[in-house]
Amino acid sequence: MELFDEIEEKMVETNGIKLHTVMIGEGPPLVLLHGFPDFWYGWKSVIPGLKNDYKLIIPDMRGYNLSDKPKGVDNYKIEILMNDIKGLIESLGLESVFLAGHDWGGAVAWAFAEKYPELLRKVAILNSPHSKIFQQKLRNDKNQQKASFYIFEFLKPNGEKFLFENDYKWLKFAVFEGIINKSNFTDFDKEQYLNAWIQPGAILGGVNYYRANTSFKDLTGKIEIPTLVIHGMKDVAVLSSVLDGLSDYVNDLKIVRAENSSHWVMHDQPELVVSSFKEFF
Repeated sequence: MELFDEIEEKMVETNGIKLHTVMIGEGPPLVLLHGFPDFWYGWKSVIPGLKNDYKLIIPDMRGYNLSDKPKGVDNYKIEILMNDIKGLIESLGLESVFLAGHDWGGAVAWAFAEKYPELLRKVAILNSPHSKIFQQKLRNDKNQQKASFYIFEFLKPNGEKFLFENDYKWLKFAVFEGIINKSNFTDFDKEQYLNAWIQPGAILGGVNYYRANTSFKDLTGKIEIPTLVIHGMKDVAVLSSVLDGLSDYVNDLKIVRAENSSHWVMHDQPELVVSSFKEFF
């Protein structure tokens, strides 16, 4: 796999931990944050289209793959996750960056854009609901409640256990079968995911994001910097109704609806993600 020949890998010290970080490309810095149950490799389909225009900085988030996995739910609160990224940017000596996040990486990017706008040029969010809108949907919207069944499962004691059963059957289904463009996952790719999931503590680390962040009361949700939202409209976990009312929170908003994408928009329509990023950034 030639991608592995091209990347530079570093353990970057930030916020009291080390984040395994992949770097590739030339140009202005663009930090890419993955979600659950992903790792840096989740961006594999868009890296080739972006690396000639941006210096891509792609960490394994805290709790995932080769990054540190502190024990205890409180170590995964959104403030701590934000400060990991702030420290990453500072450790690399960067003044300001473009930031993009998918799923939980998007949740961190939303919060980061509110709290540290001076460190960002622009922010892009992929299939990740705005925290204020999502909290409301989880309370009042029957369809979203049903779609988020796994979140309620995670919040129970030992609620992560089902993820390990039958050789990670649910995770494999959610990622490999959940995408529409199934040809985008080779056996080699699947092997990389399995290697990331079997790292000690990795699954629990990811689940702790859900457990540590059941409320976002310390955030106003107001975003002043230019924001691009790309949403795969066939997402069965984060329904497209989360786009409703976004302009109430985001001052300068562009929405791209990816009609033929699942939750995994960067696998289903990588060309759309690449072209949207280039045009917006």
